[in-house]
Amino acid sequence: MKNTNTHDNEIGIDAIVAENKRRNEALRCTYDPVTGVGCYGKRIAVDRRGKQLLVPEAMAPLISHDMSDEAFDRLRFCHDFEYWCATCVTVKDKITCRNRRLVLNAPQRRMLAMLEDMRLARQPIRLIVLKARQWGGSTLTQVYMAWMQIIHHEHCNSIVCGHLRDTASTIQGIYSLILANYPEQFQPVGDPMRFRPYQKSRNMSEIAGRNCIVAATTAMSPESVRGMDIAMAHLTEVAFWPTSARRSPESLIRSVCGSIMLEPDTLVVMESTANGMGNYFHSEWLRAKTGFSDKQPLFVPWYEIEIYRKKVTDAAKLWRSLDEYERSLWQSGCTLEMIAWYHSKRKEYNSHSQMQAEYPSNDIEAFAFSGMPVFNAAHLEQLRRHCSLPYQLCSFTEPPTGAEALANPRLLPNDAAGDIRLWREPAADAKQRYRYVVAVDVGGLSDKADFSVITVIDRLAAKGKMEIVAEWRGHIYHDRLAWLAAQMAKYYCNALLVIESNTLEMEYSEGDGTQYVLNTLRHHYRNIYRRRGDRLGFHTNRETKTEAVFHLIGLVRDGAYIEHNDGAVNELAWYEHKPRGGFGAIAGRHDDMVMTRAIGLLVASRLNCYTAPLPSFSDVV
Repeated sequence: MKNTNTHDNEIGIDAIVAENKRRNEALRCTYDPVTGVGCYGKRIAVDRRGKQLLVPEAMAPLISHDMSDEAFDRLRFCHDFEYWCATCVTVKDKITCRNRRLVLNAPQRRMLAMLEDMRLARQPIRLIVLKARQWGGSTLTQVYMAWMQIIHHEHCNSIVCGHLRDTASTIQGIYSLILANYPEQFQPVGDPMRFRPYQKSRNMSEIAGRNCIVAATTAMSPESVRGMDIAMAHLTEVAFWPTSARRSPESLIRSVCGSIMLEPDTLVVMESTANGMGNYFHSEWLRAKTGFSDKQPLFVPWYEIEIYRKKVTDAAKLWRSLDEYERSLWQSGCTLEMIAWYHSKRKEYNSHSQMQAEYPSNDIEAFAFSGMPVFNAAHLEQLRRHCSLPYQLCSFTEPPTGAEALANPRLLPNDAAGDIRLWREPAADAKQRYRYVVAVDVGGLSDKADFSVITVIDRLAAKGKMEIVAEWRGHIYHDRLAWLAAQMAKYYCNALLVIESNTLEMEYSEGDGTQYVLNTLRHHYRNIYRRRGDRLGFHTNRETKTEAVFHLIGLVRDGAYIEHNDGAVNELAWYEHKPRGGFGAIAGRHDDMVMTRAIGLLVASRLNCYTAPLPSFSDVV
């Protein structure tokens, strides 16, 4: 980087230093869980033995002047989790390895606020946590569950489920440390709390004195706790849970959490570090982030973690050493001390992407920098901004096949059972023959097979961008799929119908492979795409697939098309380069919507006007 010592540069550095001072001062909030300063929720000032305390608003009316110190503390424990932690909870410090009382750090306080917001609103507590390193999210989850069992509810059972037995056992060990060091004056009279095996089980322990069971299991053997009456579950490192023909994270979580009621004071916390895109945890994170899940999402970036700071003695020298990405961290609000730590830590890694995977600045980086994704995660995040629920679900009123199906296809609007999703109706003034393109990917019939997908593309959408305006996805007989696609094409102003023909050609390999389906359809709907050689349908091979996918990569990168289907963006996220060449979805996922967009948008982009296609696209009419 070129070094200049101009007067303007000095002014720039001075301004940066001044702003950095302001940012550091803003971070220096006073936090004292004993006095209540800086703690969660609305607080009321009370005088206790000549000392001013800020206690939760709900607690204040219950305080009496003649209340003993022990009674006051017990009352406060019920309302003030942070005070209970600082008074009663012993944890092992990760830096010194010594036991200490738990004083929450900033990320833990942010997580606590989300838990308490749900609890005090009398909602089931449901949270999904995308973790960075070393901020104590797992510890807080376990301590919060202990608070519910020790302070609030007897006969309240919990479970910890990890991908490895050691993970669950380590988290369970937090309970042992709490109970072994619990203040004697707050123990139940005559029956002190202790951790002991439950009915000689290796997986279950009991908080004696509270009649609460704490179970620990793994994603490999959740059956060991099946049938338990569980009120709280901590599901840890879910992104690493196994997926096989016999088990999946979805089924494991149903097994573990099936008995947890949708009631206040029940809790499910799902947390994990990222392990690439397309797996169950990634899908659940996206559902929560877009508001379609029962869980609230929480991500803590590396720069919120207080231990990731480095003293800066020469701000100008540091600034000159930063690259474009590190300077963007400043624009995002980071301090120079945060960036100095990041700049130094980054030298430990062979590539920046490895650093981003270990210390992500946002959830996009956390998921993106692993595996071999085809599409850039930041570009997909921009694409996702337009995603929304369809404005209505519909179905056609006409017969599914035959000439009557195409006579005057009409949609039954707001059909709860309909499986056609509409984001835009056909344009009322759409006289252009090729304004709309309907792309079809042919799938299988069984529930486990690939889906068939029909996607409608508007080539003349807002601001000159192409737009996905309607879609159907499901399992259907292939002749009915072709007729349904033709109905959608007819409804959308006699759109150009582009059907991927590989499956049809393999099924009907004698003579013309598409004769049974497409050649029958062409007598009733004539605006069907033909490829070179005058063959009906789009044939996907190594050459055409590579061309279509790279074209789609460019459209996504440049924001050249508008996507409304969040599920399609998910498919783009788990579409990857294969080790032996080519592209496809990661194991266990589908890419049917990706292919309709790759094929349909390629064809749509190559139509040189709205009245006639390019010469290589033969006109059937």
